[in-house]
Amino acid sequence: MPLPKRHLTSLLTRYNGSSLLIDCGEGTQISMREHGWNFKPVDTICFTHYHADHVSGFPGILLAMANADRTEPLTLIGPKGLSRTVSGLRVIAPELPFALKLVEITEPEQVFELNGYRITAFRVQHSMVCYGYTIEILRPGRFDVERAKAAGIPLKLWNPLQKGQTITLDGVTYTPDMVLGEDRKGLKVTYCTDSRPVPVIARQAEGADLFICEGMYGEADKQQQAKDKKHMMMTEAAQLAAAAQPGAMWLTHYSPSMMHPEWYMDKVTEIFPRASLGTDGRTEILNFED
Repeated sequence: MPLPKRHLTSLLTRYNGSSLLIDCGEGTQISMREHGWNFKPVDTICFTHYHADHVSGFPGILLAMANADRTEPLTLIGPKGLSRTVSGLRVIAPELPFALKLVEITEPEQVFELNGYRITAFRVQHSMVCYGYTIEILRPGRFDVERAKAAGIPLKLWNPLQKGQTITLDGVTYTPDMVLGEDRKGLKVTYCTDSRPVPVIARQAEGADLFICEGMYGEADKQQQAKDKKHMMMTEAAQLAAAAQPGAMWLTHYSPSMMHPEWYMDKVTEIFPRASLGTDGRTEILNFED
Protein backbone atom coordinates (compact mmCIF):
# COMPACT_ATOMS: atom_id res chain seq x y z
CA MET A 1 0.00 0.00 0.00
CA PRO A 2 1.22 3.55 -0.60
CA LEU A 3 2.65 5.23 2.49
CA PRO A 4 4.06 8.74 3.05
CA LYS A 5 7.44 8.94 1.29
CA ARG A 6 7.10 5.30 0.22
CA HIS A 7 5.55 5.08 -3.23
CA LEU A 8 4.87 1.80 -4.97
CA THR A 9 7.25 -0.17 -7.14
CA SER A 10 9.08 1.30 -10.13
CA LEU A 11 12.60 1.45 -11.53
CA LEU A 12 13.79 3.90 -14.19
CA THR A 13 17.00 3.34 -16.15
CA ARG A 14 18.41 5.95 -18.51
CA TYR A 15 21.04 5.38 -21.18
CA ASN A 16 22.05 7.24 -24.33
CA GLY A 17 18.84 9.26 -24.57
CA SER A 18 16.59 6.27 -23.90
CA SER A 19 14.60 5.68 -20.71
CA LEU A 20 13.18 2.34 -19.59
CA LEU A 21 10.73 1.63 -16.79
CA ILE A 22 10.29 -1.62 -14.92
CA ASP A 23 6.80 -1.52 -13.39
CA CYS A 24 4.96 1.71 -12.65
CA GLY A 25 3.15 1.52 -9.37
CA GLU A 26 1.21 4.36 -7.80
CA GLY A 27 3.51 7.35 -7.24
CA THR A 28 5.81 6.75 -10.22
CA GLN A 29 4.81 10.07 -11.77
CA ILE A 30 5.54 11.90 -8.53
CA SER A 31 9.01 10.38 -8.21
CA MET A 32 9.89 11.23 -11.81
CA ARG A 33 8.67 14.80 -11.47
CA GLU A 34 10.59 15.27 -8.22
CA HIS A 35 13.77 14.43 -10.12
CA GLY A 36 12.87 16.61 -13.09
CA TRP A 37 12.84 13.63 -15.46
CA ASN A 38 10.78 13.82 -18.63
CA PHE A 39 8.23 11.19 -19.62
CA LYS A 40 8.82 11.59 -23.35
CA PRO A 41 12.13 9.61 -23.53
CA VAL A 42 10.51 6.54 -21.90
CA ASP A 43 10.33 4.15 -24.84
CA THR A 44 9.99 0.81 -23.01
CA ILE A 45 8.02 -0.37 -19.98
CA CYS A 46 8.65 -3.89 -18.62
CA PHE A 47 6.07 -5.38 -16.26
CA THR A 48 7.10 -8.00 -13.72
CA HIS A 49 3.47 -9.03 -13.13
CA TYR A 50 0.03 -7.49 -12.87
CA HIS A 51 -0.68 -7.06 -9.18
CA ALA A 52 -2.02 -3.56 -8.54
CA ASP A 53 1.02 -2.27 -6.66
CA HIS A 54 3.10 -2.76 -9.83
CA VAL A 55 0.73 -1.37 -12.49
CA SER A 56 -1.57 1.15 -10.78
CA GLY A 57 0.45 4.12 -12.05
CA PHE A 58 0.35 3.01 -15.69
CA PRO A 59 -2.73 4.98 -16.91
CA GLY A 60 -1.33 8.19 -15.46
CA ILE A 61 2.03 7.57 -17.12
CA LEU A 62 0.28 7.17 -20.49
CA LEU A 63 -1.57 10.44 -20.02
CA ALA A 64 1.63 12.21 -18.93
CA MET A 65 3.34 10.99 -22.11
CA ALA A 66 0.42 12.19 -24.21
CA ASN A 67 0.60 15.61 -22.54
CA ALA A 68 4.32 15.70 -23.38
CA ASP A 69 3.37 15.54 -27.09
CA ARG A 70 4.81 12.08 -27.53
CA THR A 71 4.23 10.55 -30.98
CA GLU A 72 6.83 7.75 -31.00
CA PRO A 73 5.60 4.19 -30.29
CA LEU A 74 5.89 2.83 -26.75
CA THR A 75 7.02 -0.79 -26.28
CA LEU A 76 5.40 -2.77 -23.45
CA ILE A 77 6.92 -6.10 -22.34
CA GLY A 78 5.21 -8.41 -19.86
CA PRO A 79 3.98 -11.90 -18.99
CA LYS A 80 0.95 -13.61 -20.47
CA GLY A 81 -2.12 -11.42 -20.07
CA LEU A 82 -0.38 -8.22 -21.16
CA SER A 83 -3.00 -7.29 -23.76
CA ARG A 84 -5.92 -7.87 -21.38
CA THR A 85 -4.27 -5.89 -18.58
CA VAL A 86 -3.30 -2.96 -20.79
CA SER A 87 -6.80 -2.83 -22.30
CA GLY A 88 -8.35 -2.70 -18.85
CA LEU A 89 -6.03 0.01 -17.56
CA ARG A 90 -6.52 2.09 -20.70
CA VAL A 91 -10.22 2.60 -20.02
CA ILE A 92 -9.29 5.99 -18.55
CA ALA A 93 -6.68 6.69 -21.26
CA PRO A 94 -8.44 5.49 -24.42
CA GLU A 95 -7.04 7.98 -26.94
CA LEU A 96 -3.30 8.41 -27.24
CA PRO A 97 -1.21 10.22 -29.90
CA PHE A 98 1.23 7.29 -30.03
CA ALA A 99 1.04 3.56 -30.70
CA LEU A 100 1.57 0.82 -28.12
CA LYS A 101 3.67 -2.17 -29.16
CA LEU A 102 2.85 -5.14 -26.93
CA VAL A 103 5.44 -7.91 -26.52
CA GLU A 104 4.30 -10.88 -24.44
CA ILE A 105 6.90 -13.10 -22.78
CA THR A 106 6.39 -16.71 -23.83
CA GLU A 107 9.47 -18.51 -22.41
CA PRO A 108 10.87 -19.10 -18.90
CA GLU A 109 13.83 -16.99 -20.04
CA GLN A 110 13.61 -14.67 -23.01
CA VAL A 111 15.97 -12.06 -24.43
CA PHE A 112 14.97 -8.79 -26.10
CA GLU A 113 17.38 -6.42 -27.86
CA LEU A 114 16.28 -2.81 -28.22
CA ASN A 115 17.48 0.77 -27.78
CA GLY A 116 20.99 -0.27 -26.84
CA TYR A 117 19.82 -2.66 -24.11
CA ARG A 118 19.85 -6.44 -23.89
CA ILE A 119 16.86 -7.27 -21.69
CA THR A 120 16.56 -10.78 -20.24
CA ALA A 121 13.20 -11.67 -18.69
CA PHE A 122 13.35 -14.64 -16.32
CA ARG A 123 10.49 -16.46 -14.60
CA VAL A 124 10.46 -16.33 -10.80
CA GLN A 125 8.14 -17.86 -8.17
CA HIS A 126 5.21 -15.76 -7.02
CA SER A 127 1.47 -16.28 -6.46
CA MET A 128 0.90 -15.38 -10.14
CA VAL A 129 3.11 -15.47 -13.22
CA CYS A 130 5.97 -13.10 -12.50
CA TYR A 131 9.31 -12.24 -14.11
CA GLY A 132 12.51 -10.57 -13.05
CA TYR A 133 14.64 -8.60 -15.50
CA THR A 134 18.32 -8.24 -16.24
CA ILE A 135 19.22 -5.08 -18.17
CA GLU A 136 22.62 -5.08 -19.87
CA ILE A 137 24.60 -2.67 -22.01
CA LEU A 138 27.14 -4.71 -23.93
CA ARG A 139 30.47 -3.24 -25.06
CA PRO A 140 32.37 -4.61 -28.04
CA GLY A 141 36.15 -4.48 -28.11
CA ARG A 142 38.08 -1.42 -29.24
CA PHE A 143 38.45 -0.76 -32.95
CA ASP A 144 42.00 -1.58 -34.07
CA VAL A 145 42.96 0.86 -36.83
CA GLU A 146 46.25 -0.89 -37.60
CA ARG A 147 44.54 -4.26 -38.05
CA ALA A 148 41.97 -2.67 -40.34
CA LYS A 149 44.70 -1.10 -42.47
CA ALA A 150 46.79 -4.28 -42.55
CA ALA A 151 43.76 -6.27 -43.72
CA GLY A 152 43.11 -3.75 -46.47
CA ILE A 153 39.58 -3.06 -45.28
CA PRO A 154 38.05 -0.08 -47.13
CA LEU A 155 37.60 2.98 -44.93
CA LYS A 156 33.86 3.15 -45.65
CA LEU A 157 33.40 -0.23 -43.92
CA TRP A 158 35.10 0.73 -40.66
CA ASN A 159 32.04 2.29 -39.05
CA PRO A 160 29.57 -0.57 -39.76
CA LEU A 161 32.18 -3.14 -38.68
CA GLN A 162 32.72 -1.21 -35.46
CA LYS A 163 28.95 -1.43 -34.89
CA GLY A 164 29.09 -5.21 -35.21
CA GLN A 165 27.82 -5.57 -38.75
CA THR A 166 29.14 -8.13 -41.23
CA ILE A 167 29.66 -6.64 -44.70
CA THR A 168 30.21 -8.24 -48.11
CA LEU A 169 31.80 -6.01 -50.75
CA ASP A 170 33.00 -7.09 -54.19
CA GLY A 171 32.70 -10.73 -53.22
CA VAL A 172 34.76 -10.32 -50.02
CA THR A 173 33.14 -10.71 -46.58
CA TYR A 174 34.39 -8.58 -43.71
CA THR A 175 33.48 -9.46 -40.11
CA PRO A 176 33.75 -7.41 -36.90
CA ASP A 177 36.31 -9.77 -35.35
CA MET A 178 38.75 -8.67 -38.07
CA VAL A 179 38.98 -5.19 -36.53
CA LEU A 180 37.72 -5.43 -32.94
CA GLY A 181 39.56 -6.53 -29.83
CA GLU A 182 38.05 -8.66 -27.08
CA ASP A 183 34.68 -7.57 -25.68
CA ARG A 184 34.97 -5.08 -22.84
CA LYS A 185 32.97 -5.20 -19.62
CA GLY A 186 29.60 -3.53 -20.05
CA LEU A 187 26.96 -2.64 -17.46
CA LYS A 188 24.45 -4.97 -15.85
CA VAL A 189 21.51 -4.44 -13.51
CA THR A 190 19.30 -7.30 -12.27
CA TYR A 191 15.90 -6.51 -10.79
CA CYS A 192 13.60 -8.91 -8.97
CA THR A 193 10.54 -8.37 -6.79
CA ASP A 194 7.70 -10.63 -5.63
CA SER A 195 9.34 -14.03 -5.52
CA ARG A 196 10.57 -16.77 -3.31
CA PRO A 197 14.36 -17.23 -3.56
CA VAL A 198 14.93 -19.46 -6.59
CA PRO A 199 18.29 -20.34 -8.25
CA VAL A 200 17.59 -18.43 -11.47
CA ILE A 201 17.69 -15.13 -9.57
CA ALA A 202 21.25 -15.69 -8.36
CA ARG A 203 22.29 -16.91 -11.78
CA GLN A 204 20.91 -13.80 -13.45
CA ALA A 205 22.46 -11.47 -10.86
CA GLU A 206 25.90 -13.04 -11.17
CA GLY A 207 28.46 -10.31 -11.75
CA ALA A 208 25.83 -7.54 -11.94
CA ASP A 209 26.94 -4.02 -11.13
CA LEU A 210 23.71 -3.63 -9.17
CA PHE A 211 21.22 -6.23 -7.94
CA ILE A 212 17.87 -4.84 -6.79
CA CYS A 213 15.86 -7.43 -4.88
CA GLU A 214 12.77 -7.53 -2.73
CA GLY A 215 13.24 -7.80 1.01
CA MET A 216 9.61 -8.10 2.00
CA TYR A 217 10.11 -9.17 5.61
CA GLY A 218 12.85 -8.68 8.18
CA GLU A 219 11.23 -10.19 11.27
CA ALA A 220 12.27 -13.81 11.88
CA ASP A 221 8.69 -14.79 12.77
CA LYS A 222 7.51 -13.80 9.26
CA GLN A 223 9.30 -16.74 7.57
CA GLN A 224 6.13 -18.80 7.14
CA GLN A 225 4.20 -15.76 5.92
CA ALA A 226 6.92 -15.17 3.30
CA LYS A 227 6.56 -18.76 2.12
CA ASP A 228 2.75 -18.63 2.05
CA LYS A 229 2.61 -15.33 0.14
CA LYS A 230 5.53 -16.22 -2.15
CA HIS A 231 7.74 -13.39 -0.97
CA MET A 232 11.26 -13.17 0.39
CA MET A 233 12.94 -12.52 3.72
CA MET A 234 15.66 -9.86 3.72
CA THR A 235 18.18 -12.52 4.72
CA GLU A 236 17.07 -14.76 1.84
CA ALA A 237 17.75 -11.91 -0.60
CA ALA A 238 21.17 -11.51 0.98
CA GLN A 239 21.88 -15.21 0.44
CA LEU A 240 21.06 -14.81 -3.26
CA ALA A 241 23.47 -11.87 -3.43
CA ALA A 242 26.16 -13.87 -1.64
CA ALA A 243 25.82 -16.54 -4.32
CA ALA A 244 25.78 -14.04 -7.22
CA GLN A 245 28.41 -11.59 -5.93
CA PRO A 246 27.10 -8.40 -7.60
CA GLY A 247 28.88 -5.11 -7.07
CA ALA A 248 26.07 -3.98 -4.77
CA MET A 249 22.58 -5.00 -3.71
CA TRP A 250 19.65 -2.75 -2.85
CA LEU A 251 16.73 -4.17 -0.92
CA THR A 252 13.26 -2.93 -1.81
CA HIS A 253 9.53 -3.81 -1.78
CA TYR A 254 9.18 -3.83 2.01
CA SER A 255 6.00 -4.97 3.71
CA PRO A 256 3.86 -2.02 4.90
CA SER A 257 3.99 -3.63 8.35
CA MET A 258 7.80 -3.25 8.41
CA MET A 259 8.20 0.40 9.31
CA HIS A 260 11.91 0.16 10.15
CA PRO A 261 13.74 -2.11 7.68
CA GLU A 262 17.03 -0.70 8.98
CA TRP A 263 16.50 -2.69 12.20
CA TYR A 264 17.25 -5.91 10.30
CA MET A 265 20.26 -4.86 8.22
CA ASP A 266 22.90 -6.24 10.60
CA LYS A 267 21.93 -9.81 9.74
CA VAL A 268 21.74 -8.91 6.04
CA THR A 269 25.23 -7.41 5.87
CA GLU A 270 26.65 -10.35 7.80
CA ILE A 271 25.63 -12.45 4.81
CA PHE A 272 26.39 -9.90 2.07
CA PRO A 273 28.37 -6.83 3.20
CA ARG A 274 27.60 -4.79 0.05
CA ALA A 275 23.86 -4.76 0.75
CA SER A 276 21.99 -1.56 1.55
CA LEU A 277 18.43 -0.32 1.78
CA GLY A 278 16.66 1.05 -1.25
CA THR A 279 14.69 4.22 -0.58
CA ASP A 280 12.26 6.29 -2.61
CA GLY A 281 14.13 8.34 -5.18
CA ARG A 282 17.47 6.60 -4.68
CA THR A 283 19.65 6.95 -7.77
CA GLU A 284 23.00 5.64 -8.91
CA ILE A 285 25.20 6.44 -11.90
CA LEU A 286 26.93 3.34 -13.27
CA ASN A 287 30.05 4.02 -15.32
CA PHE A 288 31.99 1.82 -17.70
CA GLU A 289 35.29 0.65 -16.22
CA ASP A 290 37.38 2.63 -18.72
